[in-house]
Amino acid sequence: MKATQKDFASLAQRAARDGRVFFFCGPDEAGAADAAEKIAALLPDAGERIEMAGAELRRDPVRLGDEARSTSLFGGARHIWVRAQGDEAHDAVQVLFENEVEGCPVLIVATGATDKSRTAKLLAARPDGLVAMFYPPDLNSATASVRAMANGAGLKLGSEIAERIARGAGLDTRLARSEVSKLALYLDASPETPRPVTSADLDAIGASTEDDGFGSLVDAVLSGRREAVGPEFRRMREQGMNPVGLLLAFERRVAQLAALNARMGGSRDVSGFLKAEAAARRIFWKDQPALGAQLQLWRGPRLERLVARLVALHQNLLANSQDGELLLSKGLLTIARSARPKTR
Repeated sequence: MKATQKDFASLAQRAARDGRVFFFCGPDEAGAADAAEKIAALLPDAGERIEMAGAELRRDPVRLGDEARSTSLFGGARHIWVRAQGDEAHDAVQVLFENEVEGCPVLIVATGATDKSRTAKLLAARPDGLVAMFYPPDLNSATASVRAMANGAGLKLGSEIAERIARGAGLDTRLARSEVSKLALYLDASPETPRPVTSADLDAIGASTEDDGFGSLVDAVLSGRREAVGPEFRRMREQGMNPVGLLLAFERRVAQLAALNARMGGSRDVSGFLKAEAAARRIFWKDQPALGAQLQLWRGPRLERLVARLVALHQNLLANSQDGELLLSKGLLTIARSARPKTR
């Protein structure tokens, strides 16, 4: 079974009832993780969660089957949650299916994978498998998601505040959900006792996010402004920016560029296209100059190579977290140089 963010909600109930292995992938890691959480909540008997890493399963493919057939320490139900990179879990899933003994549900959130990955192909045609692919939301859909979260938490907020939360979270629904939860707690709101939300309420609970500090560094590197990269790296060190958080900010911007590229097609009128996107509230108007410069630089094969480079950098960062700042600086410097290879 295959699904996208458009039809996932309508398929989720049936998939949770009939599924055995679930594979969540695509450029929108937050959307994939949210979907996995929804399936876990819908499982007939989720029980205890057992977390595993894709790297573990790549080294020992038999382990997934052994764990899936084991019973909980207290004899209850369980499900397995796998965080993987690309096709790390492929061999383990194949071994799992080769065994006739059915195990507990397995949910795989695969960063850097798509519905064309080997693991996805292994699952797509199976009635007990689900492949769900997620693309980054635009500003409109992220705003709508925030309003839906708020309604569920007993918060009454208008489009302007919902959009502010969506933008502040960098269109990441996990961060947005955290803001909604803080608002509900601050206002003592619940579905039974709904509360209105004002801008002052959001100011009261909102701290400036790390993304507020990431933006200028992201734009300097992806726009190829080499003269600004050095000072931005210095600021990164001085402020102790989190390397993984910073890299996620880059990944969100590159995913946005990929989505804009797809919508723009063969048009060369980048400025006119971005004005139309801003008018339709799919991008924030203040981002137009940076997005314009970056769309001129990152298109077609160059954008594909950039995505591949970020995925490799992410994997390297997770495997060598103690050297995270140095690895990230070197990787971002390479990207900045490749943005404008002919400038000196």
